[in-house]
Amino acid sequence: MSRHEEDNEPGSPACLMHEFAAELLPRPGGQGPDWPAVQAFRKAKRIELLERRRALDVDDRKRCAQALTERLLGTVDLRPFAVLGFYWPIRGELDLRGIARGHIEAGGAAGLPVVVAKNEPVEFWSWQPATEMQRGFWNIPVPHERRCVTPDVLVIPLVGYDAAGYRLGYGGGFYDRTLAALTPRPFCIGVGFDDSQLDTIHPQPHDIPMDVIVTERRALHFER
Repeated sequence: MSRHEEDNEPGSPACLMHEFAAELLPRPGGQGPDWPAVQAFRKAKRIELLERRRALDVDDRKRCAQALTERLLGTVDLRPFAVLGFYWPIRGELDLRGIARGHIEAGGAAGLPVVVAKNEPVEFWSWQPATEMQRGFWNIPVPHERRCVTPDVLVIPLVGYDAAGYRLGYGGGFYDRTLAALTPRPFCIGVGFDDSQLDTIHPQPHDIPMDVIVTERRALHFER
């Protein structure tokens, strides 16, 4: 696995969060970190990163969303992908719905993730700007009508991320289960704030890395 980085702001400060490095207890036999310890580590970092994100004011969040949108569209050509899976922003996430609207205007289709059952992959329901919406899991708006689509490319929100391309999410495992179930696997673009990088999330076998991670400052490409 390798990566290369695009950074159009060479003067940007480094955003590595070295203070988050953690020594996790290995399992017997030296088979890697103990899963309960990894869960505790991720929970602590998730809380800290979400609190930091919520503290960002609306104007700064909008500026970051605009910068990230421009960088994503300049990094990944979405036109070859017929169906774009994206997300409805919650809990201080960057609002990138303009990317979905632009994809539709260019002749593509878009879908939103919908939780249909506990511990199961999500479905993606067709969305357009005029789509009637209803409240779904976590009160996240989802399309009122169930018209399933299969995404060719996914824009996936990150709470945190690491240099190997692994994402820290909300802990529900919905995206990991979904990506494991989709064949072929869609091209995955993780998006989030640049300063949410961790040294590592201590990835486990069920964790699925991104193909690209885009922040407001840079794009990280990973070759699988």
